[in-house]
Amino acid sequence: MRSCRGIRTLKIFLKRPCQPLLLSLFPNGGIHPCVTLIKRARCSQNFEVNTSNNTPKVNFGEDAEPIFKPAKAVILTKMTRYEYEKTVCEGMTDNEFRNYLESKDSDYFGLLERHKNHYAALEVIRKALLDANIETRVIGRFGLDQKIIDWADVMFTAGGDGTYLQAANKFINTTKPLIGVNTDPERSEGNLCLPKENFAAFKFKPALDRLLNGDFGWKWRQRIQVTMSGRHINDDPIELHDQQLIFPEHRFTEHVWEDEQIRSLKNGRNQNGKRFPRRVLPCLALNEVFVGESLSSKVSYYEITTDSTRKHKQKSSGVTICTGTGSSSWHFHINHLTEKAVEEILSIANHVSGSDYPAQDKDMVDKITKTFNSSLRFDPSDPLMAYTIRDPIRNAVFSAERTGGFTKKIVIRSRMWDACLVIDGGMSFKFNDGAIATFEIAENQALRTVTMD
Repeated sequence: MRSCRGIRTLKIFLKRPCQPLLLSLFPNGGIHPCVTLIKRARCSQNFEVNTSNNTPKVNFGEDAEPIFKPAKAVILTKMTRYEYEKTVCEGMTDNEFRNYLESKDSDYFGLLERHKNHYAALEVIRKALLDANIETRVIGRFGLDQKIIDWADVMFTAGGDGTYLQAANKFINTTKPLIGVNTDPERSEGNLCLPKENFAAFKFKPALDRLLNGDFGWKWRQRIQVTMSGRHINDDPIELHDQQLIFPEHRFTEHVWEDEQIRSLKNGRNQNGKRFPRRVLPCLALNEVFVGESLSSKVSYYEITTDSTRKHKQKSSGVTICTGTGSSSWHFHINHLTEKAVEEILSIANHVSGSDYPAQDKDMVDKITKTFNSSLRFDPSDPLMAYTIRDPIRNAVFSAERTGGFTKKIVIRSRMWDACLVIDGGMSFKFNDGAIATFEIAENQALRTVTMD
């Protein structure tokens, strides 16, 4: 049994990613050419954030009176788990592939069934658009570039929230709508997609009818723009989804030389003593940005400033910065309280203060818990960010005046050796000692989505 990555594997995904049956035809290949192909695909996209306002080419009406009459649509389809495993195991026979999956307790037939279901759902979406006389193209994640975004009047994503975020990161300098359709409602929540109860992929026709009839509303989701200075601002980002297709032993070889380079430089300056320029990163965060050491077991060291706090040095497990869209995701799960925790806090308060808070009143505890947890979420259209310091270190040297809150601007200076700045869990940028990142809401880059409430 062998596990390898063929060069033609990525060539096929780059050119014709929506045809999974070709996976079985791939010959053997090497590892390093695959890495090169991924980098070439990434570099060829040339996404840049334009800070000026832009005007749509298509009339979408007003927020109160929406119009949806697209002539051309693109569907971005996810890579199924079956396709991913097939790509990782390229070169194996069918029996070897099944044995490999069984060796790690993966269900071969389950993966294959869900793979087929996804493409059946994708066909439902495609056919509905074609029946509505909308010219339609289907692309995979490697086919998403500025040309295809410019060509389309609207983009649909077929998958779950991960597929939607992949599109949103690169859906910039445009007011065209991005609409998510859940193709696996039983296994995916799809918070960023159309409501799965009524408008999952196999029920897409009624959703499209409502869109074409104007029976919906436009919803604008704010996004975070990151401006960075430092040695690596012009480096290509690492797409973490692509990184999974590369052998682990080849992922981090660059960090040894990179670390040596950084230690030889003065903080914030190049070899000529000049300050590094600033650059707006070529993608926007719809959910959140994570800043911290690449290896989660290492302590993250940095300086942080917000519009309501002074600059101070901190050590922690990293920082998350989210939008209103992301406030119900990672941010919520980091900060939310359980009923048990609230009950214990009330009991301790009674013991310390001699008060009689209703620690044993289940209804009251439930109400307090829900009230606090609800306060963590805020509207996706609000031009605000919420930040959280994860596991802050507090001792005689380091302190955390605040472990989180709402803000309109955050500045972080790295004091780390192998750190990353990750946008929506997908795009990773090097963020090592001396690099500075400024986080702000890009109100002119709000993402146009739909609501069917």
